[in-house]
Amino acid sequence: MDFDDTPDEAAWRSRVRSFLEEHRDELGRRSDQRGFDDQAARRHQAVLYDGGLVGVTWPTDAGGQGGTPMQQAIVDQELARADVAGLINLIGIGMCGPTVIYHGSEDQKSRYLRRLLRAEDVWCQLFSEPASGSDLAALRTKAVRTEDGSWRISGQKVWTTLAHLADYGILLTRTDPDVAKHRGLTMFVVDMKAPGVTVRPLRQMSGGADFNEVFFDDVVVPDSERLGEVGDGWRVALTTLMSERLSLGGGGTEIGASATSVAEHVAAHLDGLPEGRRALVRQQLGRSYVGALANRYTGYRLLSKLSKGELPGPEASAGKLAGTQVARDLADLAVRVLGDDAAYAATADGSRSWQDLQAVLPGMAIAGGTNEVLRNIIGERVLGLPAEPRADKGITFKESLASARA
Repeated sequence: MDFDDTPDEAAWRSRVRSFLEEHRDELGRRSDQRGFDDQAARRHQAVLYDGGLVGVTWPTDAGGQGGTPMQQAIVDQELARADVAGLINLIGIGMCGPTVIYHGSEDQKSRYLRRLLRAEDVWCQLFSEPASGSDLAALRTKAVRTEDGSWRISGQKVWTTLAHLADYGILLTRTDPDVAKHRGLTMFVVDMKAPGVTVRPLRQMSGGADFNEVFFDDVVVPDSERLGEVGDGWRVALTTLMSERLSLGGGGTEIGASATSVAEHVAAHLDGLPEGRRALVRQQLGRSYVGALANRYTGYRLLSKLSKGELPGPEASAGKLAGTQVARDLADLAVRVLGDDAAYAATADGSRSWQDLQAVLPGMAIAGGTNEVLRNIIGERVLGLPAEPRADKGITFKESLASARA
């Protein structure tokens, strides 16, 4: 690993830092997330885009900067250092936008991409469903072609982040149940304000409602809003999923709260604990701290590869899998040690109490693929372990449904 910036990277970092300092008063703060205002967040992202700090790796003809993944990583690091609020359209930039870039028509690219980068439109990803769990290809939301060539869509999605704020979404549907489940899928861009679209927020134990369930009742979507070919939706979805893994995999930063912040809060309360309990707390803190450092340096390995122009390996999936577990362990330790004080002891950026953070993190374990999905990816594609047996292999989706009912 090389922990130093190259001369070009150092110059880029200096430029990013100068811009953030110059526009500090125009940008939201991470430490003020309790007062979240989506309209203000859209304006903040527009400021960053106008400064060349959004869509860094996107091609210039798509409204991006044509930069490198390492430049994007430096922007992420400097935004965190400057306490700048996260981008409201992170899902659009990291998942939906790349899908439109690779599979959209020229008309779709011209209508959507620049507005997405400036947060004039917020996007969501409509994949997961109640009946299919982590088996995305088993989805049941159906799209039926009508006589005029448009599509009529019916079904339900769940765990859709930001659907309650989104203007558009990418929607994976089943267009042919008479072929194998991976082959009968088609992707669309859907207007989240269209007749027949109903969004219901899902209240989490943290009190927030970032996840949603979305219902489609005979929603009409023009064929011009199709992404890719009919029946080729699984290949299109893989573009989205690969982009998602990379955007969530980490690059030397920690998910949730920093280990240093937890150590500071816990250390301040150690003297007030019984001697026997103090030893147990130190042991748990040590284990979690080592785990956080391991995850951080795994992220540095990813950054080193990107800096050398190499493709990332399994670090993104491994980083997300390990990072959420370490974050949960650290937040749980802080809550158990601080007790009632955990409701008032803020994390390093001051954004929320330890109790809030502990309640949010189970949802983080779902985002970007459940732990089980990530373990399968690592086991099968990295370690070369045998794939799990599939009862639906070699049969149509309709036959697999009939078999499941029987």
